[in-house]
Amino acid sequence: MVKVLISDKMSPVAEQVFRDRGIDVDVKTGLSKEELAEIIGQYDGLAIRSSSKVTEKVLRDCGNLKVIGRAGIGVDNIDVAEATKQGVVVMNTPFGNSITTAEHAIAMMMAAARQIPAANSSTQEGKWEKSKFMGVELFGKTLGIIGCGNIGAIVADRAQGLKMRVMGFDPFLSEERAKKLGIQKVELDELFQRADFISLHTPLTDSTRNIIDAKALDMMKDGVRIVNCARGGLIDEEALKAAMEAGRVAAAAIDVFSVEPATENPLFGLPNLVATPHLGASTSEAQVNVAQQVADQMADFLLSGAVSNALNMASVTAEEAPLLAPYMELAEQVGAMAGQLLGGAPTTVTVEYEGHVAELNTKPLTGVVLEGLLRPSMDTVNMVNAPIVARERNINITETHHDREGDYHTLIRLTVEYDGKKHSVAGTLFSNKRPRIVSVMDIDVEAELSQNMLYVRNNDKPGFIGALGMLMGNEGVNIGTFSLGRDLDAGVAIALVSVDSEITTEIEEKVASLPHVRQVKALSF
Repeated sequence: MVKVLISDKMSPVAEQVFRDRGIDVDVKTGLSKEELAEIIGQYDGLAIRSSSKVTEKVLRDCGNLKVIGRAGIGVDNIDVAEATKQGVVVMNTPFGNSITTAEHAIAMMMAAARQIPAANSSTQEGKWEKSKFMGVELFGKTLGIIGCGNIGAIVADRAQGLKMRVMGFDPFLSEERAKKLGIQKVELDELFQRADFISLHTPLTDSTRNIIDAKALDMMKDGVRIVNCARGGLIDEEALKAAMEAGRVAAAAIDVFSVEPATENPLFGLPNLVATPHLGASTSEAQVNVAQQVADQMADFLLSGAVSNALNMASVTAEEAPLLAPYMELAEQVGAMAGQLLGGAPTTVTVEYEGHVAELNTKPLTGVVLEGLLRPSMDTVNMVNAPIVARERNINITETHHDREGDYHTLIRLTVEYDGKKHSVAGTLFSNKRPRIVSVMDIDVEAELSQNMLYVRNNDKPGFIGALGMLMGNEGVNIGTFSLGRDLDAGVAIALVSVDSEITTEIEEKVASLPHVRQVKALSF
């Protein structure tokens, strides 16, 4: 039975989705890091929001855990690098609360423009300070959006409805996408210099941390208003405080802070500050949306292998998953055979996709090839962490596609370079979707792999097949299939023999002592 733990408070719809799809689910909220670390290995999936801290210590011994689902966008509370190292997929839900967060940013911008919170407090205290709260219109003003992804695009659309001029900075924003959004693409310095309002919608990374600092603030117009409903840490709060006190920044509307819960902050107490306690996703609609989305994504992955919105693995749609399934098996077999036959540490790996498979989503297939290749030397490798493990070992990975069909309608070929040598294995799918190995070391062969096999490379001389069969019979090893291939020009032949029992080291050594044998290897699949 597949088991999932929900360790943070979220809409009960998540629990119901898991149960409806036949997944056993426990809800245990308020766990300490120590308590979470103690039980996490019992579960296949972990669903969280922002409270649970999935640290390196928690993930160090995570047992059966295969996927972590974050009901929301930010994954600051997950050690994604460690999760990847442990082979755990990390997913978020980037679209479930997009409208809610964008609407909050617009509301905060309006509140800052018209000093609504301060005016409300003053009026409810019995004062009537109408002249004190002089605001500004949004109409005709220039809004600079930093980060033009899903939420930033919605903010741009809403701002245009308010007849604002919108410009945006995003390193990944193309001219075509900017035109589609109806915004002007600019560099960051230009945005700082021209914007009347600035709204942040970018993740927190090393390159975006303190993206608004003292230098940036000095470039801005006097009277600029700044909105941050994205991530704490994007603004240097001490620098912003100084600019607000000096009157260069007319107002700031902040929903996220560098330290949360924010019971203290340098900005608190400033009269031109609008502050909310991380409410960007806090609507009933958003809570249901992200809970349902994260549960569906996790269930899809655990039950069918579909991958959506993963931060550390290529996506595989629910429609793609069944199509890719036989290719996944083939990719694993190609990698596993190469890994077991490998005579040294690989330096370069090339995965070629030819024919029908070249038209599919091959990123996850490459992960599976690498998993099979590396598993003989590493027990904990899987398709998630295999690319990371390969990079850590300075293995150069190349993926190529050939739409043409060769001798087979579909082909996966793995070529591994090590110690100045090249080693290749290729496989295909036959009409029954069963994987077949069709080439080993550039020698054509047709073999369906089984649990226990013997690989032999020998001089192409008469009498070898009989000698090998006699030896196996004398050792009590029953042969299931016997697949042969040879290179006439080189005078070399190979045999892939499936057997009903494990090949012992003693039998392997006896085969190696037969005349004409160059290489022998017991294989397991």
